[in-house]
Amino acid sequence: MSHFTWVALFGGMEMFLNPIKKSIARTSQNKYILIRLNQRRLYLIVNEKVFFSFKIAIGKKSTPTPKGQFKIIDKALNPGGAFGTRWMRFYKGYGIHGTNNPSSIGYAITNGCVRMYNKDIERLFPLVPVGTKVIITD
Repeated sequence: MSHFTWVALFGGMEMFLNPIKKSIARTSQNKYILIRLNQRRLYLIVNEKVFFSFKIAIGKKSTPTPKGQFKIIDKALNPGGAFGTRWMRFYKGYGIHGTNNPSSIGYAITNGCVRMYNKDIERLFPLVPVGTKVIITD
């Protein structure tokens, strides 16, 4: 999320996210997140097999979700508001998070983040340690 989006959503106020310690969950080399923007799906891949598949919302045309290879940088429980119940940052201000607007899932509607149903990110969150690879493609 850009600085301008942060200001629009939160008026520029600081947000303390209860970061999850890196030592709680170890990085797994045979596990990664694959996000297919055209399908509006997030896949958790384990040992080259789809372990989970979730419907997502992605960035709108004016604020697209970045494509490329990233890593989960940090995680937070209960960030609240538009971020729902979980947050996992993968690049600058961009993250995978829950929502307070479940009817938006399945659409290109976000400011670039990947939005999930809260129940889905709550399933994914404990399985994805800091350092997990994230691949975002069309």
